[in-house]
Amino acid sequence: MSRYDDMIHLKRPQYMDFPPMSIHDRAAQFSPFAALVGYEDEVAEAARLTDRRREISEEELFKLNSDLAKLKEIKGERPLITVDHFVPDSRKEGGRYEKKTGTFRTIDEYNKMIVFADGSRIPISDTYGIIFEE
Repeated sequence: MSRYDDMIHLKRPQYMDFPPMSIHDRAAQFSPFAALVGYEDEVAEAARLTDRRREISEEELFKLNSDLAKLKEIKGERPLITVDHFVPDSRKEGGRYEKKTGTFRTIDEYNKMIVFADGSRIPISDTYGIIFEE
């Protein structure tokens, strides 16, 4: 015999002033509470690693300049190239290195950009190397 045997068979009390709460509202009472909204996102952002921009050597700069001159000469052929470049991070210091492969269209000398046939642009100042694909 249990202490609650006399009331376990009773129905839940109903009050005229307070209608019964829906199951959804009752469940919401027990949902997790985030005291610091956005805290998890800030921690994840702080933990995200970025690369530092490296200085280009004189040999790399000489090769890059000769590759850019070659691109100007053969731009009518629309060569397939791969550009190794740095992409600055928009949220914190540093960035990442990427390779973009595509059909070369032209060099925008006014804005100092390498322009691809698909419309994407890479700043020459962020370029570290150009590979001519055959």
